[in-house]
Amino acid sequence: MSTTRARSIRGRKWWALWGLMAVSAVGFAVGSVPPYLTGDAADAPLPLNPEVALHYLSLMVHAVPGALALALGPLQFVNRLRVRRPKLHRVVGRVYMISVVIASTAAAINAAVTISGFAVQVAFFILVLAWLYTLAMAYRSIRRGEVQLHRIWMIRNYALTFAAVTLRVYLLLGLQLSPSTGFEAIYTTAVWASILGNVLVAEYFIVQRMLAPLVRRQRRDAPLVSTLT
Repeated sequence: MSTTRARSIRGRKWWALWGLMAVSAVGFAVGSVPPYLTGDAADAPLPLNPEVALHYLSLMVHAVPGALALALGPLQFVNRLRVRRPKLHRVVGRVYMISVVIASTAAAINAAVTISGFAVQVAFFILVLAWLYTLAMAYRSIRRGEVQLHRIWMIRNYALTFAAVTLRVYLLLGLQLSPSTGFEAIYTTAVWASILGNVLVAEYFIVQRMLAPLVRRQRRDAPLVSTLT
């Protein structure tokens, strides 16, 4: 197989995966926000803590900017947008960053008052810390002009943002495949699987899509450098 054809196949696979991710993200973002805009706590899709009057409000503060970050994220991985419209890329990036900060702050409050159990609390606290840390590292690296490192940290960050989608997918699959297990056990498993699974996928993508080509390029250049020296 020629190099050009191999690149073409990789390109089509990338766009197929990107399209699936974008459609899933936008679809979930559009579908998840309305229950939090009615102002009625009875519409909340998640169980509320009856002892915390503002639990519904904190869920809303998390859901709305979180959905915005989820929908905007795929745009940041389009090379043509970064190259041809750098100002737009920066504006979208700033909106994404602010949305994640607001959503993660509310998520920390929700994790503290959730009635879904200790295991879910731990998972969500880890998610919030990782969400903020990867965002801070992405911002720090781009401020230093380290573009490739910025991209790596943003991949990691969006993988955590996208956990909102995979959590629901795992939850629905669990309820369909093992309804007798019980909602709480399935929900706990789905929460942890969405976080850990997305992290593994992100790291695999970083290695295969970004680091492996760099290594191959260095190997190709090594004989030339040896000859010249």
